[in-house]
Amino acid sequence: MATILTIAAHPDDIELSCGGTLAKLASEGHSIVVVDCTVGELGSRGTAELRMKEAENASKILGISERYFLNFEDGNVQPTKENIHTVVQYLRMIRPDVLLIPPKFERHPDHEAVHMIARKAQFLSGVAKIETVHPFSTQVQTTHRAKKMYSFMQMYDFQPDFYVDITETFEKKTESILAYSSQFFNPKAQQKETEAETVISKPEFLHFLEDRAKYFGYKSGFKYAEAFQSIEPIGISSLSQLF
Repeated sequence: MATILTIAAHPDDIELSCGGTLAKLASEGHSIVVVDCTVGELGSRGTAELRMKEAENASKILGISERYFLNFEDGNVQPTKENIHTVVQYLRMIRPDVLLIPPKFERHPDHEAVHMIARKAQFLSGVAKIETVHPFSTQVQTTHRAKKMYSFMQMYDFQPDFYVDITETFEKKTESILAYSSQFFNPKAQQKETEAETVISKPEFLHFLEDRAKYFGYKSGFKYAEAFQSIEPIGISSLSQLF
């Protein structure tokens, strides 16, 4: 079984973008690890502490094995040498087979920054002369690079290289999103009228997510699907793998 590492800027990013895919992989027995670069302290609604608790609940719903928070500065995530070094440490500790990251072009600058950080860290993690120690000990780490690296889709569309069927896990994806009751409209939870209304807190946003999943599913022959873009060319040993 494989280890899949998803790196995102904020808690709730992975639930929105690839939650159905992660839940499906977890149900197949793969190990799912998430690294959130910030704790979302600049969010217009809720608090950082609440977001972390909500992320814990969402992780249980999706079957995520481990989740880490790097505490980069929300709203000002930068591809600095220090931040890239930190992600290299986590790549070498987790040693993923597959890496899922934000796309290159996105509405939120933090998402774009995390894309660049992850890309650079993935490369430098395989360079022997880049020395790191385990983030929770003094153990010297060895090199590692994920075999495959893909971008999940966030707010802006891109031309997908493939779609993943999430028909069986769409309800889990939705449940994991609703676990962030401070951020999204949840018809089963009491909404605080004093909280600021945002684009994602409106009921229409949940309809948008479902409609998009249906659209991707219709294009790829499923009821619901999520879209991905490959960072590198995809090769297959035989056309029969696509039958």
